[in-house]
Amino acid sequence: MSQNAESTAFRSALEVIRAVEPRVADAIGAELTDQRESLKLIASENYASPATLLAMGNWFSDKYAEGTVGRRFYAGCQNVDTVEALAAEHARELFGAAHAYVQPHSGIDANLVAFWAVLADRVESPALKKAQVRQVNDLTEADWFALRRELGNQRMLGMSLDAGGHLTHGFRPNISGKMFDQRSYGTDPATGLIDYDRVAEAAREFKPLILVGGYSAYPRKVNFRILREIADSVGATFMVDMAHFAGLVAGKVFTGDFDPVPHAHIVTTTTHKSLRGPRGGMVLCGPELADQVDRGCPMVLGGPLPHVMAAKAVALAEARRPDFADYASRIVANSQALAEGLLRRGAALVTGGTDNHLVLIDVSGYGLTGRQAEQALLDSGIVTNRNSVPQDPNGAWYTSGIRIGTPALTTRGLGTAEMDQTAELIHTVLAQTTAGANADGTPSKAKYTLDPALADKVSRQATDLLAPHPLYPGINLA
Repeated sequence: MSQNAESTAFRSALEVIRAVEPRVADAIGAELTDQRESLKLIASENYASPATLLAMGNWFSDKYAEGTVGRRFYAGCQNVDTVEALAAEHARELFGAAHAYVQPHSGIDANLVAFWAVLADRVESPALKKAQVRQVNDLTEADWFALRRELGNQRMLGMSLDAGGHLTHGFRPNISGKMFDQRSYGTDPATGLIDYDRVAEAAREFKPLILVGGYSAYPRKVNFRILREIADSVGATFMVDMAHFAGLVAGKVFTGDFDPVPHAHIVTTTTHKSLRGPRGGMVLCGPELADQVDRGCPMVLGGPLPHVMAAKAVALAEARRPDFADYASRIVANSQALAEGLLRRGAALVTGGTDNHLVLIDVSGYGLTGRQAEQALLDSGIVTNRNSVPQDPNGAWYTSGIRIGTPALTTRGLGTAEMDQTAELIHTVLAQTTAGANADGTPSKAKYTLDPALADKVSRQATDLLAPHPLYPGINLA
């Protein structure tokens, strides 16, 4: 797409919106300005291409399409069939998967589809045996009553939240923690790394139905071959949530033992983050689970979002281009340069570095909580998010860590030299921020003090760092 075409497309869209609700048009324009001027270091965020963004704003949004390709509950879905089939085709080819289900609206939806597909396929309940059926849609109310009692006893083993796992891997407030009798595996207290022998021991003791691999804040590679061997040894289904690192798998940075697709029974992912697509989810699996996965709607999901599936097809097609592999490699190079820059300046990093797209800083060495550090950095034009560290004394709300990632800045074209400068800005802010106190004089986990002049200086330095790498250079809304 030419720059003139991009500008015309987005300017025209905003003019149409402004005629109905100008405040929405203003907010959209302001968001672009904010993203252009901020150092976006949230590991789960990225920038989708103009083509991907435009694919979401069209008439597919007006169409109901419950069902799957060629088997819809609504008429007139031939064009939806086209884009869903294309998205699934690109996903299968990109990841080397036998089957792809591209309807999930988000990562949690993809995980729920996977959980229920495994439960429906694996649970040997009296209700299922009596009915002599294996398909969820065929169960009677009596079958479901018995099955619900049986499902409550099923077990899941996944990475703990403070070790880097995700809340959908059995965290109690999440539905996954209510569906399953759940236990977590952590990391070695001395190294912060997964101890596979301990995972194997936990699996032998707990005997889970599902062993979950994957993470949202673990800065190292995971050996999925070993985890599959552990799952097989106890008869568990091995599921991997690769939402965070799917782009590194697609870009062939993670291969062999570190590519989950050849080793897992079922794989879930989001389509944004390092994959650089629209916000959404996806499930990959072999033929043995394909029928159950395709029942995601209506089993778990509501109606598919055809406009988002169209955008997924565009983004997945982009990820199949040779330049995406170069992009994925640069994500890791930038992440490692950022980690090295922080370490040289005295920052404490969980696991002492990174193998992937993210870095986890333990900010307790600066005398701060994660919440204080997050806000001080935001004041200074650096967008991050607070995150737990292993055995975090501050819990999941205040935390002791800051999670940072390089997918977005890599999309903008920043390289390793700019990562060192970014490390300097982060360290400067954290070193100059002091924890505050509550009204009664007790230490506060939220309040902090940072010289506004310093915050303004760092913010201007961040803007200068970004200047040679404009965001969406082909789009001019003026």
